[in-house]
Amino acid sequence: MNLLLWGVLPYIMLAVLIGGLIWRYRYDQFGWTTRSSQLYESRLLRIGSPLFHFGILVVIIGHIGGLVIPKSWTDAAGISESMYHVTALALGSVAGIATLVGIVILIYRRRTTGPVFMATTKNDKTMYVVLVAAIVAGLSTTLISVFGPHEDVTYRETVSPWFRSLFVLQPDIASMAAASPAFKLHTLIGMVLFTIWPFTRLVHAFTAPVHYLFRPYIVYRSRDERPVATNAGIRRGWAPIGTPDRESDRAGHGISGRKPR
Repeated sequence: MNLLLWGVLPYIMLAVLIGGLIWRYRYDQFGWTTRSSQLYESRLLRIGSPLFHFGILVVIIGHIGGLVIPKSWTDAAGISESMYHVTALALGSVAGIATLVGIVILIYRRRTTGPVFMATTKNDKTMYVVLVAAIVAGLSTTLISVFGPHEDVTYRETVSPWFRSLFVLQPDIASMAAASPAFKLHTLIGMVLFTIWPFTRLVHAFTAPVHYLFRPYIVYRSRDERPVATNAGIRRGWAPIGTPDRESDRAGHGISGRKPR
């Protein structure tokens, strides 16, 4: 079972994640979006969206730091284990709570706002269930590490070595097998989340809006029918050729009425 969960399943997850992203980009580029619903409701969105996005950003940075950076590196940098633990605990708790509160607000908004709820698919509901489960499991591991029985073996000695070993194609199954049940559950839910990621609205997280820096400005034209003042006092508009407004405009600017050849 350990071989299947920690030696085979991670590579299946990576294959589905990478293959799903390629498939989605090639065949569903117009669906590569969050399907924004701000038009229907914006008050709760302005509260829940920043809480969720900024919180999850800190959570991701914390996971990268805890899983990728070996313990020997922080020891060499003069960061003691207690200092690392307190810092990670403080930032992780605040970010995790903000993320959870934000997603709860967004789910409440989606459930109580009629047009937003009507636009919610079964795919969205599945994604929300798995995402909330991953957040709750992550917070649970934090609470267990503080209020639960203190163990000599931490995730930096079990989950982290296993995670890094996956990228050199030599999974350290023994290290992951020694992890606590809470970390194992959190890891399994995380793998499920990344497996379904390419097929949900979460796919927008892999899009870097680099083209925004180079795209031309978008010019919006007003449909207001009020007269627009000009230097000549003549109302400019899209009057068809031959109408009095267009002819007076031509005369005022010295434009001949010859037809183009």
